[in-house]
Amino acid sequence: MSAEAISATHLEVDPSAMSRALNDLGWVGVDPDAPEVRAKREYLQANNGIRGLEICQPAEVERAARIFRRDGFVVVRDALTPGQLAFLQSGVDRVVHEMMALDKERVGNRGSHRYSFGGASKTGHLMHHPEWTQLIDLPTVTPILTAIFGARDYVLRGGGGDFCLPGAVEYQPLHSDMADRTIIPLPDGREFIHGSFKDHRGILTYRDLPVPYIACNFLTVDVTEINGGTRQIPGTQHARDPIPSLEEEPEWMKLSTVCPAPAGSVLIRDVRAWHGGTPNLSDHVRAIPNVEFFAPWYRERAPRSMPREMYETLTPHGQDLARYIVADSAETLSFGYRRNLGYTPVSSMARAKDA
Repeated sequence: MSAEAISATHLEVDPSAMSRALNDLGWVGVDPDAPEVRAKREYLQANNGIRGLEICQPAEVERAARIFRRDGFVVVRDALTPGQLAFLQSGVDRVVHEMMALDKERVGNRGSHRYSFGGASKTGHLMHHPEWTQLIDLPTVTPILTAIFGARDYVLRGGGGDFCLPGAVEYQPLHSDMADRTIIPLPDGREFIHGSFKDHRGILTYRDLPVPYIACNFLTVDVTEINGGTRQIPGTQHARDPIPSLEEEPEWMKLSTVCPAPAGSVLIRDVRAWHGGTPNLSDHVRAIPNVEFFAPWYRERAPRSMPREMYETLTPHGQDLARYIVADSAETLSFGYRRNLGYTPVSSMARAKDA
């Protein structure tokens, strides 16, 4: 589909979505038993996954930090207690249903049957949901982030994450969630500044720096070979090579999926590392809500996305982390979902214009 076709897409509401079970929301317009789907499912079942994937315990702080620095990501199991996981699953269930009620054909905002939570939200984040704010200062994760950043005074950017429904049969292209500072002209004459770092000498890029920006994605289901786990290409956080397109991507990269990994784990990512979504050919929704942090020395513009009353529920350290995104006491934030779940517009420039 061309960019022009995407920008012209209008989503159709789905009156039946709210009454259906979460795992019954997928496979819209896609036959799960089609020969090509069955063949892909069998192939991924047999071949998908990072061989020798190292998964840490929360107490293995230095080991987790070491793997993160080496690979650009690390998985830590038991990041959530059973109660925290159940609470997060309930929030995912609610938000996914609300979003699917706006997209009958499962067009998605990151490809068919594939969605960004934050991309759909009017604030760009889900910091108005307690299920997400509980993730900000976890005793299982905060020490690891502190070890990676080398200090406790990193800051919260916000949180969202993504999910894919059964029936997301295509790969999402490999990409990075960050770039050097770029100035994008808007149609109304204003400028949108994307990113912060820019070496005027043209010598360094953001990839030459210590980690500036981390995303912590929490696994709400066991991630398997066939339910759409994230593929991560180890060691690419500092790579200056062009990111390959889907047509150019070697097969080993398409199979470099972070699986198997149990529900309740956290995938801590250097957002510069190459990554992308994979097909969900299972019978359940794969959702990985996240919270995102900037290093103590790095800042990008972060919109206010957290209501003051939500801020008051945080730990003292959580409040310190959230100080740049909390609304003023007299400020009222606008919540809800963007036009067409953010699918129109799709670029950072257009999303900024929409917001």
